[in-house]
Amino acid sequence: MEWRPLLAGNRALPVSDRLSCALISGVVGSCVWITFIKNLWKDGSGLAFDDAGDPTAYFWVHLTLAVVSFALGTAIGVIGLRGVRALRRDRVTGSTT
Repeated sequence: MEWRPLLAGNRALPVSDRLSCALISGVVGSCVWITFIKNLWKDGSGLAFDDAGDPTAYFWVHLTLAVVSFALGTAIGVIGLRGVRALRRDRVTGSTT
């Protein structure tokens, strides 16, 4: 396993192939949370909305969880994508830093 730098502004973060691939899975997680929000919005079981159609505490807690998880997953996915792109760029140019 070889480490390559992931450039973040003026700082370099060493990222391996495996770690970069794992970070890209953040994008997949983001897709899951989008689906969760859609299903929460259409909930007909009575958990997310009361009889008057107003959102319940269950709705707000799970919406907050989904939004935060989506944001974190997207940020992690961006970091992973940048790492993979840096690795590929280094392989093409033959750099070993």
